Amino acid sequence: MPTVEWSDALSLDFAPMDTAHHRLVDLLAQAQTATDDSLSAAWAVLLAHTKAQFAEEDRWMRSTRFAAAANHLLQHRVVLNLLMEGETMARAGQLAPVREMALELASWLIKHTQSMDAALALHLRRHPHATGCGTALDGVNHVGAP
Repeated sequence: MPTVEWSDALSLDFAPMDTAHHRLVDLLAQAQTATDDSLSAAWAVLLAHTKAQFAEEDRWMRSTRFAAAANHLLQHRVVLNLLMEGETMARAGQLAPVREMALELASWLIKHTQSMDAALALHLRRHPHATGCGTALDGVNHVGAP
């Protein structure tokens, strides 16, 4: 199965989101290529990063009263629920569905980034105060991070 890779098509010209998305792509690729023995741990790291990334985006949307926030927030909740379900399945040794989730997540991520996140990045460039100096992502302990 081909692994997801960062490309310029995912760049939003908004550093806080681009940095987080680049890391998400890397972690998703690690989960996609994980051995059976390491898939559960890789999925847990992916989930932790995604929770932090979505929480930060959600905070930005709320603090700036982003008009399209409701649908964007809903997508974040749905994806987080699926990732948590995948974590449970991976711990139980049900690896095939988790690997399928990784493929679907890659497809979703590209579409979400190029549509909903692109609109949010444009909005946030108009509200530079919304992101502050640091982000919640700075404090996430990424197992295996370079």
